[in-house]
Formats: sequence, structure tokens, C-alpha cells
Amino acid sequence: MDTAQEAPNTVILAQDEASLYLQATIQVVWHQRGQTPVIKLDPSRKSVHFYGALDLRNGQETAMMSPIMNGATTALFLQKLLLTYPDQRILLLWDRAPWHSGAPINELLEANPRLEILRFPPGSPDLNPQEHVWKAARTAISHNHRFARLEPLADAFLTYLTQTRFPSSMLDLYGYNQISPMFI
Repeated sequence: MDTAQEAPNTVILAQDEASLYLQATIQVVWHQRGQTPVIKLDPSRKSVHFYGALDLRNGQETAMMSPIMNGATTALFLQKLLLTYPDQRILLLWDRAPWHSGAPINELLEANPRLEILRFPPGSPDLNPQEHVWKAARTAISHNHRFARLEPLADAFLTYLTQTRFPSSMLDLYGYNQISPMFI
């Protein structure tokens, strides 16, 4: 509420990370009667990680693929957010993952006072709207997939994230949109 009144042009983002494996996750699917769908399984644990931030005002997703999740990579993603919104203050909502703290994060925050962090309470992923983005992307792309290699699966996942709008009602729940005339 203070943000809406004091800096109505502030971008409010919900951020999180997810891992994607070549191993297909099985989900109920409609299929022709008498023909069992075939899902290829991959015994490897090859994975790729995604950083994602959902703009709660307009549903736009900013995403980045990475082979690892650590403080340095998180700082790179924060830099990407600063470049995506070059002239606006950013309020970033995120959890308390270990890679959300440390020297690379502290240095970036000190150098960029227009980026403010607000942490979700411990053990509350249900509060983070970015979790719904991951669920939608998994349903659309990685559940029951037929990709033989991780790279095309990861590319399809990233494309879905960046080309889909993900509306969130979080700001409405807290009365932000009744105060802020800047709702997009």
C-alpha cells in the first residue's frame, strides 16, 4: 500500500526458481479409447534451472535459463530485471532460498537502490504467484512431453514463459489496484 501511494510507477515482481528435467512428469490426459498413450522415460537426472519474475500488474514474465542456481547467478538475474525495467523502481517479492543472500546479492542491492526486496514468510510457497506460472508452464510443456533431448524441452519451456501472460490477483487481494491508477 505504501508503494502504491509513494511510488505508483513501481514495478512489483514475484520471483522464484524452478528446475526442469528431461524425465517427463506424468499427468492425466485424454486419449483415444483402447490406445494407451506412450511417454518416453529418461533415466538420467539431466536438468536445467529457470529464474522467473512475474510482473503482478500486467502478467508479463521475465525468465532466464541457467545450468546452476547460486548467488552469482541470482545476481545476474537481478541485473536482467534492472535492465528490463531501466527507469522504474522495482519491488521484488521472493522467498528465503540460500542463493537469495550473500556477497553478490548484497553488492548488487547496494549499487542499485531502486531495487527493493520483500521476503515472503518462511515455508509459504502458496503466497508466491510465480509458483502458478511454473505450474502452468509444466502443464503446457513438460508434463507428458515427447522430447528426446533436454535442450529443445528447455527452449520450449522458456518460450512459453516469455510469450504467455499470467494474470495474478495478488495485488487485488491487498487493495493495491484500488489505490494505484497505474494498473496496466
